[in-house]
Amino acid sequence: MAELTVRESLNQAMAEEMERDPDVFLMGEEVGFYNGAYKVSQGLLDRFGPMRVIDTPITELGFTGVGVGAAQVGLRPIIEMMTFNFSLLALDQILNNAAKMRYMSGGQFKMPLTVRGVNGAAHQLASQHSQSFESIFCHFPGLKVIAPGMPADFKGLLKSAIRDDDTVIFMEAETLYGFKAEVPDGELLIPIGVGDIKRAGTDCTVVAWGKALHTALAAAKELAERGISIEVVDPRTLRPLDEELIFTSVRKTNRLVIVEEALPFAGVGAEIAYRVQRSVFDSLDAPVERVTGKDVPMPYNRHLEHNALPQVPDVVEAVLKVSYRG
Repeated sequence: MAELTVRESLNQAMAEEMERDPDVFLMGEEVGFYNGAYKVSQGLLDRFGPMRVIDTPITELGFTGVGVGAAQVGLRPIIEMMTFNFSLLALDQILNNAAKMRYMSGGQFKMPLTVRGVNGAAHQLASQHSQSFESIFCHFPGLKVIAPGMPADFKGLLKSAIRDDDTVIFMEAETLYGFKAEVPDGELLIPIGVGDIKRAGTDCTVVAWGKALHTALAAAKELAERGISIEVVDPRTLRPLDEELIFTSVRKTNRLVIVEEALPFAGVGAEIAYRVQRSVFDSLDAPVERVTGKDVPMPYNRHLEHNALPQVPDVVEAVLKVSYRG
């Protein structure tokens, strides 16, 4: 089993799918000659040529629309957003066309489009380049939304996304691109909509995804030193959500903390909290706690940025609160 970075896992996933299926192609700003703004598409232009690795102008609405049209006639485009912050310019194509075409055509058109790129904060990119948009895309039926945290999950889920006949929004945390871990050899496909227990525990369930998953795992390690056993649940896919995995964990631990980098109001964590209280209320021994990004535009200042994002002490405090040890 090889150790790969997230960047290498994504690159392998795209290369393998382009090798397997000639209808798969990659399109976006700097994906070709520059090998991608974050080098995720390193070497793909040399391997597959300019007809399948296509550099575009800075026109998110335009090249996403080309992707929608290509998917409509049977191709399988991968659209790279240099950052999902720029996807705001392409929302009409994503939300009004990609998400709805299959439904509005009575199933005559499939929409096998994958839109992938950076989501959330990196390091001092300020408010217009540090936003977490998963709740926006999760709001719309017709879209599947994936936000992995581990290299193997990035590879297995991106391959599944490319093969899916519906539009998939695939979110990547910039600060995870260099994170390295073991990835199984050979064909790796992880089903969309299936979560994973990243750490087993008995005293409290912590649900987290993407970059926040690593914050939750670090908090679990610190809490273990205090004798508190945390079960870390990674949904991996936010829509459709593997809610039964979360319910089963809550039935075991009787407590729930949700950790997300996004803003708190109308966030994905709020939806998970609602579903848990609706379905397994009798299993809860304490109100659900959420640890989110602060409800402010992301500051540029390094110290303020750090304070605006969920940190390990925040998760520890929330777990102690639901455990009545705070």
